[in-house]
Amino acid sequence: MQQRTRIYLTGVGGQGSLTATTLLARAALGQGIEVTAGEIHGMAQRGGVVESFILLGGWKSPKLGLGEADLFLGFEPLETLRGLPYLKKGGVVVSSTEALPPVAVSLGVAEYPELDKVRTAAESVAARAFFLPSKTLGLQAGAVQSGNFALLGAACAVGVAPVSVDGLKAAVRAFLKPKLVDINLKAIDLGVAAVNNQ
Repeated sequence: MQQRTRIYLTGVGGQGSLTATTLLARAALGQGIEVTAGEIHGMAQRGGVVESFILLGGWKSPKLGLGEADLFLGFEPLETLRGLPYLKKGGVVVSSTEALPPVAVSLGVAEYPELDKVRTAAESVAARAFFLPSKTLGLQAGAVQSGNFALLGAACAVGVAPVSVDGLKAAVRAFLKPKLVDINLKAIDLGVAAVNNQ
């Protein structure tokens, strides 16, 4: 019987959360794990909310309901806060600490929450919550766009999903353009190191 895991991912358009979803699903398939995945694009091209999910281990329904996610990946802190209802009590959160404020905040119509508020909310539901500066780690690897792979590496390292860090790296080598491989492998390692140091 395969380990059954439900993963919820959320961010905003342009952060690479859909690429991350696809690579994580391919990594799982590469390890012989049954995968069901889906996504809601919203207004992704305008920096709007992007949500996706991956159900691993033989789920028959392509649905993820509120309070069901074992693992939550937040590519943007405000979206982490907004998406927390999907996390089951005792689940695990892996979130970026670096904001990409929505239009309403940029226009001064809404306020952006303090990171401490996001952390407190996550810790009130999660058994463990990991926060890391994914964009900064992407830059350290060689490209800010690789921040999504730092977050993926961190998510694989926490041990909730049956996808290994090595399995994720194998998917990067197999499915990304050759010129993008080394940067993203380095980003994965930086993400792994970031959670191991927490």
